[in-house]
Amino acid sequence: MKSLSEANTQFLFDLFQQFRKSKENNIFYSPISITSALGMVLLGAKGNTAQQINKVLHFDQVTENTTEKAATYQVDKSGNVHQQFQKLLTELNKSTDAYELKIANKLFGEKTYQFLKEYLDAIKKYYQTSVESVDFVKAPEESRKKINAWVESQTNEKIKNLFPYKSIDRDTTLVLVNAIYFKGQWEKKFNKEDTKEEKFWPNKDVQAKVLEIPYKAKDLSMIVLLPDEIDGLQKLEEKLTAEKLMKWTSLQNMREARVNLQLPRFKVEEAYDLKDTLRAMGMVDVFSDADLSGMTGSRDLVVSKALHKAFVEVTEEGAEATAATGVVTELQSAPSTNEEFHCNHPFLFFIRQNKTNSILFFGRFSSP
Repeated sequence: MKSLSEANTQFLFDLFQQFRKSKENNIFYSPISITSALGMVLLGAKGNTAQQINKVLHFDQVTENTTEKAATYQVDKSGNVHQQFQKLLTELNKSTDAYELKIANKLFGEKTYQFLKEYLDAIKKYYQTSVESVDFVKAPEESRKKINAWVESQTNEKIKNLFPYKSIDRDTTLVLVNAIYFKGQWEKKFNKEDTKEEKFWPNKDVQAKVLEIPYKAKDLSMIVLLPDEIDGLQKLEEKLTAEKLMKWTSLQNMREARVNLQLPRFKVEEAYDLKDTLRAMGMVDVFSDADLSGMTGSRDLVVSKALHKAFVEVTEEGAEATAATGVVTELQSAPSTNEEFHCNHPFLFFIRQNKTNSILFFGRFSSP
């Protein structure tokens, strides 16, 4: 494996397999939001804790693709990953008139706690963020409201109450938050009955069609995986792998075709407590016996919570999607031509940034 985007797609897929076990209907999340929040944890992790994060996120398979050496701080196998995040975040946050896309990271630290200057410098460099001091010890509820207000402001008021009541207490020492917001218009807005020039690719072995619907300026696209059969989604999900996902939706495998597209208007909002999911995937130590000494110089921090919330709305004009991930750390012990493409039955979809081939959002839509 070479790139951060491939590692993210692998992680996205592993996560989807976990969510499938517990979620019957709709699924929607931002893999980029989750990996960048965990990337900030990894930057301060050492030993087994770092190894487990690297393995679960598939960062251990990201190879050097640059001659530039990693920062002197945390020079290990993940150094290159942080450089790739730096490039990715810079690319995603470029200003454009074609759509709104914003990805933002923030750390909120207990004001009596000292974070290492090297760690603060590194998160500023790679994740474009800083640690904001809050008073968890004396004012946990005010701190919770402050963090939620920040998330709301970064996601155009779409993600509210990321940290529910009592999720932050006086033992909390560090909260890591990532928020991502996207709003775009289709390259070609459509009425339901219109026939448009779009990309699609029929796939023989799973009896499903793949359609790419570009947003304005074509930097981003929504890609829909629609099973041929009305009840074919489970079969599609069972046969899907991360490799197939990347192969089916690569530009080489797609061609222009006239498609009669009918896509429903839909709105999905989903929330996840990621702690048990990440533990099941092998990220165990960070929640119980963590070595996050790269953050503070001592081994008394653990991650106590990892929360994620995502929202998408798709209309005739385009889509608005947003997501936020929060990680709380506490002290230890504390088709053929003119194909019909009618999305009138359950399907998978994702929103991709085409230049970096990064999947920003991934979802399953099965019940309005």
